[in-house]
Amino acid sequence: MTVPSAAANAYAALQRITPGGDNAQNLLKPKGETGGFGALLESVMEKVVAQAHATDMKAQQLAAGKGDLIDVVTAVADSEVTVQTLVSVRDKVISAYEEIMRMPI
Repeated sequence: MTVPSAAANAYAALQRITPGGDNAQNLLKPKGETGGFGALLESVMEKVVAQAHATDMKAQQLAAGKGDLIDVVTAVADSEVTVQTLVSVRDKVISAYEEIMRMPI
């Protein structure tokens, strides 16, 4: 069950990991200009992977006795929200694709 605070956190996480301020405008521009949808997805995935690596590094530092538990918990929570957001976006894209495939020609 989705609660409003989880949805708000997911949207905030998506806003943090997407490039630029007005992503809808960036998506509408031709590919030669700011990239396009593929470039947006590539950029978001790079940021998700970078965040996962940063979380792993903090966990390794904690295991070595050089990190702070609060930093690790915060990083893990941020990574969890980011992954949940990514999964939600993926589900919406798949749903939209299935809806398009059901359209009569």
